[in-house]
Amino acid sequence: MPAKKLPERKDIPTEKTWDLSLLYGSLDDWEKDFTAIDAKLKELQQFSGKLSESAPTLSLFLKQSDDFSRLLDKLYTYAHLKSDEDTANSANHGNLDRIKSRYIASKAAMAWFTPEIMRIDDSVMESFLSDACLKTYVWTLRKILRHKPHTLSENEEKLLSMSGEITQLPYNAFSMLNNADIRFPEITDEEGNKVEMTHGLYSRFMESKKREVRKEAFKAMYTTFDRFKHTLAVTLDGVVKAHLFHARTRNYANTLSASLFPDNIKEEIYHNLIKTINDNLPILHDYIAFRKDKLNLPDLNMYDMYVPLIEDYEIKVPWEQACQWVKEAVKPLGSEYSGVLDEALSKRWIDVLECRGKRSGAYSSGCYDSAPYMLLNYNETLSSAFTLAHELGHSLHTWFSTHYQDYTDSEYSIFVAEVASTTNEMLLWNYLMKTTKEDKLRQYLLNHLCEDFRTTVFRQVQFAEFEYLIHDMAEKGKPLTLEELNRLYYDTNSRYYGPLVNADRLIELEWARIPHFYYDFYVYKYATGFSAAVALSEGILTKEKSRINAYIGFLKAGASKDPLAVLTDAGVDLTSPEPIRTALSKFEITLKQLKESLGQ
Repeated sequence: MPAKKLPERKDIPTEKTWDLSLLYGSLDDWEKDFTAIDAKLKELQQFSGKLSESAPTLSLFLKQSDDFSRLLDKLYTYAHLKSDEDTANSANHGNLDRIKSRYIASKAAMAWFTPEIMRIDDSVMESFLSDACLKTYVWTLRKILRHKPHTLSENEEKLLSMSGEITQLPYNAFSMLNNADIRFPEITDEEGNKVEMTHGLYSRFMESKKREVRKEAFKAMYTTFDRFKHTLAVTLDGVVKAHLFHARTRNYANTLSASLFPDNIKEEIYHNLIKTINDNLPILHDYIAFRKDKLNLPDLNMYDMYVPLIEDYEIKVPWEQACQWVKEAVKPLGSEYSGVLDEALSKRWIDVLECRGKRSGAYSSGCYDSAPYMLLNYNETLSSAFTLAHELGHSLHTWFSTHYQDYTDSEYSIFVAEVASTTNEMLLWNYLMKTTKEDKLRQYLLNHLCEDFRTTVFRQVQFAEFEYLIHDMAEKGKPLTLEELNRLYYDTNSRYYGPLVNADRLIELEWARIPHFYYDFYVYKYATGFSAAVALSEGILTKEKSRINAYIGFLKAGASKDPLAVLTDAGVDLTSPEPIRTALSKFEITLKQLKESLGQ
């Protein structure tokens, strides 16, 4: 049989593509806004040296600065969404490069702002902050002033801003290689058809009941990355060096401290998370042992980790079914939340299907003046239905934040970003557990939640530990060679999965395909977010109005407080390891239910 090929974008039904005309009606409209950048930037430059004159002067500048930032955000959002539709489209990629360059140049041109704020006498600044005209900006200004020890002179700040385009190059190179240039070989699927392997299909093949399909897909993935391993070692080394450059030039103790500082998070939270998970690895090893037993395999490999444990049961979830499930699952959150979710599904905020050249994975992305768009590569699996719930959680968090906060306080921290998305997943899981009458589906769902704990808590903390180790090496002046990256990753992977897993040595290259390693200590937030979501979803399902209101208040809060304070208001204290331990207890309970359900 001929191999199945990915469809071209033009062949995707319109209703399953996002409607970017909600953002710009045409490229001409985008160009018109793009050409307005210089004039607006010139207006802002006229405030240089005048911010200390009066509170009204500072207020006027901040309002105009917000308008300028909103313009850049809108231009960038449209360009990157168009580029992600087809990463091989050079015109769209060119526009993305143009706005990135102008964004960085504009930031460099405005580098005088923060040092000038820092030079305002403390007593004068306090008098400004008590003036009614600056009421909207009090929290923003206090956050800026927190950075005083890490702010350089005006000329130094300008140089650092100008370096931004250079320090982004390692990630840009990885992204183009990963999304546009890499081509995987064909493999034989479950029905004996030759199928071109893709990023999107890989997860489906990892769930195949046929071990030879899983193994072939695994080898197709990693032998392909093996061909580019030297290049990818250089790009990862490059981004670590960029993080180190940023930390040292701004006088942070280390790269981790530099990453955590904007959210006012102590390093102990990161280290305590890794320690708590390492102390509880026996729970994961218990699950691995159970998986080996149920799969009845002579040995367990990394390509055996995703196959469902429920024999002779497959579930296909059409797009319309997934949408209906999520609608029902979030009803406890109230009519306003449900109404916005309906709008997301009906007004084409979502790009649904995989096609040639489209960016892999899934995300939610938008700006203050756009819909919170979502990119998916939906493939009719239960996992992709949960991905829909996840990304809708992100987008509705964004919607509530932008509708209830001024622009300056609307962009919630990445630290809390995974909370709303994972809460939606937990609500969907509980809805399906409650409504299904099929024992097999209940078993499947129990297995699915166990997998969520493995992949979102243990796996992400494994990533976080690896990320810390490679940055620590760089800080100590040790070279991040390909051999060192492979060794560190393989050893960390072996410790997390335990002695029952006889991992194919190719897994040492997994670091090469993980985009999050370019995001500057991002992955640990999945684990903290998941743990918070377990607690919050259980509170929502009690149907206690106060707990639901506290959660909606969390969605509305945006960046109006430090992220830890926003979560504390919602009822979760992540300064303590207790939420992590509570989540791990939920994992133990779920695993016990799965064992009992399967007669063990």
